[in-house]
Amino acid sequence: MRDDPTRFVGSIPEHYDQGLGPVIFARPADLVATRVASFEPSRVLETAAGTGIVTRRLRDLLPAAAEIVATDLNPAMLDVSRRKFQPGEAVTFQATDAIALPFADEEFDALVCQFGVMFFPDKEKAYREARRVLRAGGRYVFGVWDAIDHNPFARILAEAVSAAFDADPPQFVSVPFGYAAIDPIKASLLASGFAGLRVDVVRAQGAIADFDDFANGLVRGSPLIDQIKSRGVDPEKLTATVAQTLRDEFPAGATPLQFMVYEAWRE
Repeated sequence: MRDDPTRFVGSIPEHYDQGLGPVIFARPADLVATRVASFEPSRVLETAAGTGIVTRRLRDLLPAAAEIVATDLNPAMLDVSRRKFQPGEAVTFQATDAIALPFADEEFDALVCQFGVMFFPDKEKAYREARRVLRAGGRYVFGVWDAIDHNPFARILAEAVSAAFDADPPQFVSVPFGYAAIDPIKASLLASGFAGLRVDVVRAQGAIADFDDFANGLVRGSPLIDQIKSRGVDPEKLTATVAQTLRDEFPAGATPLQFMVYEAWRE
């Protein structure tokens, strides 16, 4: 269990939201939420909703009457998300596994997932579940990171982690950046019954307001921190190394981001 990449528990959600959110998740969230809102859905399901970065943007863009159901495997992530909403906003939170959705067939107009698919142990089953709960004409919109070579902030983290361990380095970074090949994803979506799809490769910039906060998020804002601690390496030293490398590589305070946005639709 020490290397389970899906356990966003303890203090991880706060570091994820505060350290990583503004730099690497806010811009993609705006793009994905804007895409979903353009469909004018009346009921939206979000899987792997995390700390509500996309959820909050969706709520801002959709009409007040539109319903959002935000789900995540980790209740601790949803606890952070809930704090971003006022009573009366039409958002429901539910701890749910994306590969076994507890919803009826054809219940939603749109399904959105930002940077969660990479963590699903059975991606094809997740795609079939997504199609099942969508109504005719419904859209499934999700984002995945491009390879680590196209996301230098992740390369910096991976290199620092590798250098900090004489043996058995944590492998977490390979998970979020290891599902980047477009053709196999397209094939899986079509094999899951979607009628068609669109793929966009997006290049953007993530503004780094505070290098120390961002480095802290990179080290402590995911299950990587548990992998580090279980191997006896000091996370403070690793964080300082990451922060200094970020300063050296991005003196202007911005890091390139590259990711893909998939849109699949059901007939």
